[in-house]
Amino acid sequence: MIALVPNIFTTFNLLFGFYSIISSINGDFTKAGWAIFLAIIFDVFDGRIARYFNQTTKFGLEYDSLSDLISFGVAPAILIYQFVLAEFGKIGWLTCFLYTTCVALRLARYNVKTHSGLGYFEGLPSPAGAAILASSVLFIQAYHPSFEVPKWAIITAVSVISYLLVSPIQYPSFKDIKIKKAQSFYLLLLFVGGLTIAASNPSYSLFILVIIYTLLGPVLFLRYKGAKVVKKIRKRKDFGEKLTK
Repeated sequence: MIALVPNIFTTFNLLFGFYSIISSINGDFTKAGWAIFLAIIFDVFDGRIARYFNQTTKFGLEYDSLSDLISFGVAPAILIYQFVLAEFGKIGWLTCFLYTTCVALRLARYNVKTHSGLGYFEGLPSPAGAAILASSVLFIQAYHPSFEVPKWAIITAVSVISYLLVSPIQYPSFKDIKIKKAQSFYLLLLFVGGLTIAASNPSYSLFILVIIYTLLGPVLFLRYKGAKVVKKIRKRKDFGEKLTK
């Protein structure tokens, strides 16, 4: 029975992804956006439960990836297409197809690579990509018409997210964070405070959190590249000073 629990969570992930698609088709974009976040919650727990009970299997990995493709590839693409990109005609649906394809490629790349012991993801995780599109829709729905977003900005954002999914940019996974007992109480207070703020304005809070995580990868990448450039310049400078002596 325990072996079925991770697959049950994966099935709920798939269920809410499918429900999001139905809601998008029916024009209920708020329900479609929140359904994607529910799918993310079940996706987060299915793998952790499988590892906790030592029930990780090849079947579970493949089932999880197929479910993720629906919930985080197809569902967000249909949501953003029905919400705004349908107005662009062929360009709109091709942009959504690009996003779905990049999710599929990212999931395939993840499955064939070994990630044990790594504290980062290669490329933006597909749940985070889905969260950006879903939170954007929820944010615009909540603040429309006081907050207007240029439609070309949305189609550009979807294209950038598609690239980040398959890029070599590393994103922190937060899997290796170890919490000391002395820190647990303060982290609990921080969590309760954050949860209270998020509950007071969920659409705004989720949108900001997802944007911060999305930008974190490129910022860390540029910082790493910048440090390497500075190191090379210092080496050349030291080498030049030695030659002049």
